[in-house]
Amino acid sequence: MTTYHTIAKTGTIPEGEGRAFHVEGLMIAVFLKEGKYTAINDFCPHQGAPLSTGYVDEEGAVTCPWHAWRFCINEGTWLDNPKSKLQVPVYPVRIEGDEIQVGLDLEKEENSSSE
Repeated sequence: MTTYHTIAKTGTIPEGEGRAFHVEGLMIAVFLKEGKYTAINDFCPHQGAPLSTGYVDEEGAVTCPWHAWRFCINEGTWLDNPKSKLQVPVYPVRIEGDEIQVGLDLEKEENSSSE
């Protein structure tokens, strides 16, 4: 079951940028691109760099600040190797009033971390 957590107020994340938030033991990167909020896991799977501090380009890709790996901020896919199944987890985002909320399914998170 997905539970939504308020992480920030609208307007706190500048357009075209990301910010990291600690939610239920996870670090989640939330981006604002073309007026839409998206959320992915903040850690690059390569060496753990914070994706929230990476450059977001016009196509909706965030570039890892350490080694320039690129990930889609909408789908979490690794854009440098389209044949790879590597991706970072993606989380649903909703706006309630002026609050940005990120949805987590903790049961699903626990199952995927034990694989």
